[in-house]
Amino acid sequence: MSLNLDSIVKKYLNELKASGFKGEIDTSYSTTLVHSTDNSIYQQFPQAVIFAKSNEDIQTALSLADKAEFRQLSFGPRGGGTGTNGQSLTGGIVLDLSRHMRQILEVNTEEKWVRVQSGVIKDQLNDFLRPLGFFFAPDLSTSNRATVGGMINTDASGQGSLVYGKTSDHLLALKCFLADGYELDTCQMPMKAAQTIAKQDSRQGHIFRDVLTSCVENRTKILDIFPKLNRFLTGYDLKNVLTDDMQSFDLTRIIAGSEGSLAVVAEAKLNILPIEPYKTLVNINYDNFDSALRHSPFLVSARSTSVETVDSKVLNLAREDMIWRSVADFLETPAHITSDGLNMVEFNGTAESDINVKVRVLTDQLDSLIESKKAGVLSYSITTNKADILKIYAMRKKAVGLLGNTKGAQKPVAFVEDTAVPPENLADFITEFRALLDSYNLSYGMFGHVDAGVLHVRPALDLCDDKQQAMLKPISDKVSELTKKYGGLFWGEHGKGFRSEYSPDFFGPELFLELRKIKTAFDKHNKLNPGKICTPIDEETALAGVEGPLRSRYDQLIPINIKTSFQDTLNCNGNGLCFNYNESTQMCPSYKITKDRRDSPKGRAMLFKEWTRLQAAQGVELPLQQSAYFDETKSQVQISEAGELAQLNHEVKRAMDACLACKACSTACPVKVDIPNSRAYFLHFYHQKYGRKFKDYLVGNIEKLLPLMSRGASILNPVIGSKLVNKLSKWGLGYQDLPLLSTKLPKGVEFDYEALSKLSQSQKDKHVLVVLDPFTWFYEAELIAATIKLADKLGKKAVLLPYHENGKTQHVKGFLPEFKVTARATSAFLQRASGLGIPMIGLDSALVFVYDDEYRKVLSETERGDFHVFTIHEWLKQQDLGVLTPRSVAESPTLMPHCTEETNARAASAAWKSIFDTLGIQINSPSIGCCGMAGTFGHESKNQVASQALYNASWQSHVQSSILVATGFSCRSQVKRFEGSKPKHPVEFIANIL
Repeated sequence: MSLNLDSIVKKYLNELKASGFKGEIDTSYSTTLVHSTDNSIYQQFPQAVIFAKSNEDIQTALSLADKAEFRQLSFGPRGGGTGTNGQSLTGGIVLDLSRHMRQILEVNTEEKWVRVQSGVIKDQLNDFLRPLGFFFAPDLSTSNRATVGGMINTDASGQGSLVYGKTSDHLLALKCFLADGYELDTCQMPMKAAQTIAKQDSRQGHIFRDVLTSCVENRTKILDIFPKLNRFLTGYDLKNVLTDDMQSFDLTRIIAGSEGSLAVVAEAKLNILPIEPYKTLVNINYDNFDSALRHSPFLVSARSTSVETVDSKVLNLAREDMIWRSVADFLETPAHITSDGLNMVEFNGTAESDINVKVRVLTDQLDSLIESKKAGVLSYSITTNKADILKIYAMRKKAVGLLGNTKGAQKPVAFVEDTAVPPENLADFITEFRALLDSYNLSYGMFGHVDAGVLHVRPALDLCDDKQQAMLKPISDKVSELTKKYGGLFWGEHGKGFRSEYSPDFFGPELFLELRKIKTAFDKHNKLNPGKICTPIDEETALAGVEGPLRSRYDQLIPINIKTSFQDTLNCNGNGLCFNYNESTQMCPSYKITKDRRDSPKGRAMLFKEWTRLQAAQGVELPLQQSAYFDETKSQVQISEAGELAQLNHEVKRAMDACLACKACSTACPVKVDIPNSRAYFLHFYHQKYGRKFKDYLVGNIEKLLPLMSRGASILNPVIGSKLVNKLSKWGLGYQDLPLLSTKLPKGVEFDYEALSKLSQSQKDKHVLVVLDPFTWFYEAELIAATIKLADKLGKKAVLLPYHENGKTQHVKGFLPEFKVTARATSAFLQRASGLGIPMIGLDSALVFVYDDEYRKVLSETERGDFHVFTIHEWLKQQDLGVLTPRSVAESPTLMPHCTEETNARAASAAWKSIFDTLGIQINSPSIGCCGMAGTFGHESKNQVASQALYNASWQSHVQSSILVATGFSCRSQVKRFEGSKPKHPVEFIANIL
């Protein structure tokens, strides 16, 4: 990519700034990089990205570009960037509508419609409609980040489409802007009204005339060619522009599915449906996937709302992911049964009795099949709780991303993944499909909507391997032919994008010519998403092809040692789960505040990947994290700042600085992208080149300083807590609201290795070793005292291990050589202590996890050893809590978990609920995101706006509970900062009521 923008682009952007454009204009390396990919295998660098704030901005940008001197410029409208075929990628200018245009403008529940801006996110809309008793029907696996505008442009559908149809079936009206800035409003109208408009000598009249001519004169041909499928032939929908009786005309149907190649959709009026109050999900396990497919027609005939399917590969990936713990109770089969296929059959209704009748008919048949061992049915379960059903569908939705987390270089990729055939042909079609992939010796994962005959098939390829990359075209060609053989479509759900080369094959030469005429009427200069779907008449630009600008052509240039060392980050497949808009989810806090894609795990992963690629291109050999280089305190490697790196180094730093290092991405992301680890690695090299500020050294060494500071706590606390010092610290160091030190450190049983080693095992069983982390020990000694008391009540002696630095702050600030020294020393001590055979526990999970994660990344297996530190909740679950006699409490406590531990496999909420249940105490456990503190992040003055915004968005509404318990030291500090009082740790709460 060249940073020297074309002079015409520069002139255009300068004039745009001067023309009253209110949005942002960004030509930075980082922004164009982040917008160069979507959820596909392609990568195309745009010339610039403009973020419209209003309809006026869209019109201004397009009108200016219609000037003769700017005619060669092209635009790619972009929403959530969740498309799997590169629809939103462009070599021109990205017109991003997702950052600002997120307003729900108007709703009318009596007439059952809502009007929204195109950047509104699907789940955002349904969260707004739910209290009103309505929902917007099309359901996507990417619903928590896909925008309505993107859904319109791909005519998206998903689960339940057999009943609810596609996005185009729910469009009442659109407000669009054409390539020349002309405002075009569309809605269904009588045919006579459309014909009247077609006679007008106007921009609208010319479009109506050309579309009517194409659709009316070719009606018979259109009806013959368009397959009789739920997933009809999209882009452009020549069939449904006219109603069956030819009495109504709706130009909206041409724009739906046009992938931004005809117009920029700014607003949409959507029909909404009443929420049916009753829902039941029947989960059916099969002996193999073929059995699940062949049984699906019966399930459809059972008058179900939807039938979703998942194969064994996807099921096994889900079982290995943290999401399985939320669905295991509903999907696990009996111990002696192995399920290799799953169908999820949903029933909705306004009356519970109607659903019960349908479910009874189905389950009677399933019981008969299980007893007779027919149809491959092994078992089934029934779920009626709506919250539990949503959890199961969350697993199904996450399956899309989980496929990207398969081990090895070959990853399931989307390029032949949304074929649609008549449901009755699906099993035979898939049999041939699988045989085709088997002939190439490829593995694959499958899931989809068997009720609509759509199955997502993702063959596993290493696209950095030229031989495997060469398979894309022949496999695509053969799958295209196979779908035609079975009366189906090559693209039934996810649009065309870089598969547009197959359009003529399915439309035929005559109807494809009509598409080109329509493109000409809308966009004769081919300015909007050129190459997608079709090109204007007399335009020689080739259609976008499946071998288009592959992302792997950049990935191939990254050194293999870096790929191996950072495979979690560099394997980011662009699925964008980190764009989740919901503020009550943990991932990703910084993106939720800024709405800047660079501030997401996906954005940072792309920036880190590009940074390593360019360093390699400049001859810089970056060492592995475990290398001897990181045993040195002085640099042996100087990163380059030649060429693009002069800009990129600092842009990566800006994005990394906004990261809270909460590590939610490392577990919540389907491919486990670990930004905090990559961030620490990058910061080390960045500061080798550009130096550090004093505050970094202060924070990086805080764990060394705390023992010294603790000795003078009574003197230091009045100083630290004074308003004057807080102001001076804010001004001079960039830190504020620092916590006060503990003035009295508790005493447990003194650690004596020799004495403890001589105890019998039964005596050892009555001890527990408490690992002292720097923040609990020096800032919250009262929690240590409560732990000692609780252990005593459980008949255990709490032995406080000598204080050893954890290294968390060193890692966060990128002091990797120093962190490695700390990790090696602490590991050696804890490994020796573990030899006593006494359990070791830690009180702050975020610091306990460092031993399992960050230590393993920088140390060899021998250096790390095999010691294990339990979190306090893990240890308590193993104890006989029945010996405790707590007092009754007047109000149920509200548990607020630390986001780092909640997304980890050793999650706290479920464990604490079990502990409190055993004690006879009910707790409330709301879904919450990040509190906004995250270690040192919330204390940095530059982060105050973001820190408080996160707190207000997710925590503030819950902290009014009179009994609040919070598991994280950071979280308790944040609440005290804003509310004046500090919540207790669950251990403190329990200890106080004994």
